[in-house]
Amino acid sequence: MAKLRKWCAYRTIERPYTRFSKVRGKAFVKTRPGKKVIKYNMGDVKGGAEQFDAHLQLVCKEFRNVRAHALESARIAALRGLERELGKKGFMMRIRTVPHHAIRENPLAAGAGADRLSTGMKHSFGKIICMAARVEAGSVMFDLHVPKAKTQDARDALKRAGKKLPMKISVIEVEQN
Repeated sequence: MAKLRKWCAYRTIERPYTRFSKVRGKAFVKTRPGKKVIKYNMGDVKGGAEQFDAHLQLVCKEFRNVRAHALESARIAALRGLERELGKKGFMMRIRTVPHHAIRENPLAAGAGADRLSTGMKHSFGKIICMAARVEAGSVMFDLHVPKAKTQDARDALKRAGKKLPMKISVIEVEQN
């Protein structure tokens, strides 16, 4: 059964090595994995953010790689709480972080007969296992617009989402004009 490696193997920040080319034969990476984050805009998108009084943001405090699986998990955690408390049209949430960085690994065979299957690290480039977003300290990851009376429910939903992310976060309320 295929499973993900622990994120501690990838969370250090290094320069991005991935080169995607328009010409497939010249690219180091021939394909990309499918998108894990399904939606970036949720709630009452047609009504817009102007209809809500309060604006909250989930801001990261550290420079990290955030895997697409973690972003999707945080999205689901926040959305489930918001829909339960405010209904499907009682808020508008937007994810502002997009995973573009490819995380690669060079899988080595272990066990009996492994010496005949792998070539070690010779000419290793690795195979893409997932995509990640490179998040700078102080950047906004989630925007949430809610009615002023439901600010505490929104703050709890963003804190719940932050527990799924591999970094320290803060939830701030932005003053609107």
